[in-house]
Amino acid sequence: MSEWQEVTLRDFINVKHGYAFKGDTITTEETSKILVTPGNFYIGGGFKSDRFKYFKGDCPSDYVLNANDIVITMTDLSKEGDTLGYGAKIPRSKGKVYLHNQRIGLVEILNNGIDKDYLHWLLRTPEYQGFVLGAATGTSVRHTSPTTIRQYTFLIPPLPEQKAIAAVLSSLDDKIDLLHRQNQTLETMAETLFRQWFIEEAKEDWKEVTIGDFVELNRASIDKNYSYKTIYYLDTGSLTNGIIESFQSLNSDEAPSRAKRLVQHNDVLISTVRPDQKHYGIIKNPIENLVVSTGFCVLTCTKIDPHFIYLLLTNGEMTDYLHSIAEGSTSTYPSLKPSDIGAIVFSLPPTDRLKEFSIIANTSWKKIERNHIQIRTLEKLRDTLLPKLMSGEVRVSA
Repeated sequence: MSEWQEVTLRDFINVKHGYAFKGDTITTEETSKILVTPGNFYIGGGFKSDRFKYFKGDCPSDYVLNANDIVITMTDLSKEGDTLGYGAKIPRSKGKVYLHNQRIGLVEILNNGIDKDYLHWLLRTPEYQGFVLGAATGTSVRHTSPTTIRQYTFLIPPLPEQKAIAAVLSSLDDKIDLLHRQNQTLETMAETLFRQWFIEEAKEDWKEVTIGDFVELNRASIDKNYSYKTIYYLDTGSLTNGIIESFQSLNSDEAPSRAKRLVQHNDVLISTVRPDQKHYGIIKNPIENLVVSTGFCVLTCTKIDPHFIYLLLTNGEMTDYLHSIAEGSTSTYPSLKPSDIGAIVFSLPPTDRLKEFSIIANTSWKKIERNHIQIRTLEKLRDTLLPKLMSGEVRVSA
């Protein structure tokens, strides 16, 4: 490793602050102009494209981001600073404009001594994250600064090896992205079929029923007989649009008070707080000590296919309806009661059509789950290789 040199980020980059967009220009209603916020970063880095805030108005041209621009989170609202300082690349997206919000820093490369893709991965290493967190300011809201980020010191290999390291890590990320897009396609096909069969082709003589007639709400919770000393905990923020981002491994006696709800295969989860944030999904083959937050309503589908209920509860119109109910609550945050979900009325299709749909949906979700398993395997490999490659513990041929 004699050819590796100790350098500091200030030798290679500047970090530009974003624009303070006014509150009345920010909306949750979809437009072509997307504000990049800390919510668009995965824990560990990388761009999350399922949680957007939108801008209405004229775009300030100096703050329009380009595809493959590297951005950094400068503020993190969680006390732990889960994504603070991490990097991500702006994706290519036809017809969408990404805007540089004030809580985001834009990385500007000063010279060609560092490969852009290598820099992207450097900003996702645990060592870099530890440095940023160690120097962060604030308590309830954690902050970093361009000056702090540019002080990070690290070992850098020659440019050809930088490119080789980045190629290995990017190839894994590309495969993960492909699997995510396959899953999105499979779910979109199921949504399209659901809409055609059960909304567009619905018959007037179909009987009106409620969700509560076909499911059990919050069937099981931890009690004094619960035997596991360690749990895997899923909170509402870690499940979005059907994708589980992460579990927390906790000692049961140290778990948060909301870690109470027990689940089984094919249970449907939907967050009762701020339904418009789309924290919902279907649990597949859970481990025995999985516990989910009481912030979820857990629907156990005893008399009907769970994918039917999932698609019924998560289409755009239903999300808007549920959010309107939540906004009428007297709670601190817009929230639902489980009984609100159980009381939802729908037209019950014929049994043979439901069975036909169940076969198709189950086939699709089996493929989705296989892809999720492969995604988790590739993510684990990527995250294991990342610090080893970036430190020189594992070498690749240039």
